[in-house]
Amino acid sequence: MTKVLILSDSHGLTDELNAIKERHQVKSMIHCGDSELDMDAAELEGYYKVAGNCDFDVRYPDEQTLEIGGLIFYVTHGHLHNVKMDLMGLSYRAKELNANVICFGHTHIAGAEQVSSQLFINPGSIRQPRNRTEKTYAIMEWESPSSIIVNYFNVNGERVHELTYEFAL
Repeated sequence: MTKVLILSDSHGLTDELNAIKERHQVKSMIHCGDSELDMDAAELEGYYKVAGNCDFDVRYPDEQTLEIGGLIFYVTHGHLHNVKMDLMGLSYRAKELNANVICFGHTHIAGAEQVSSQLFINPGSIRQPRNRTEKTYAIMEWESPSSIIVNYFNVNGERVHELTYEFAL
């Protein structure tokens, strides 16, 4: 079973990042930007990370493409693709990179949806959620691309059951 922890928009939080990392102990972790921490901050050790609109360390990349467990991930914050309007820009960029899983933040709205052969995951925010009261992050797990589960958790590690999704890519 491959598992990936995905979070975003922690906006300066450090204790919470450490607690989440220790709680789940997964091999792959993604931070979709707006950590407001230095690129080499200890709390971000082990995370694949990208720059958000509130990150000022110029060492952050704007995007990353990763291969994890047989899937190609495209990771970006989203502000450069106008994700508050629609996901079209993200979709086109992911297609250019042959990515089938797109992880992004910026909107602070937790959710996952599949459009054709692309899976979009926004983990929400562990500091300032929008459209929900829970401060959330996500864990995606799969044994094969035909059976993917995305579970959401609140910042205390409790599952948010109504935010559970199943997909087949």
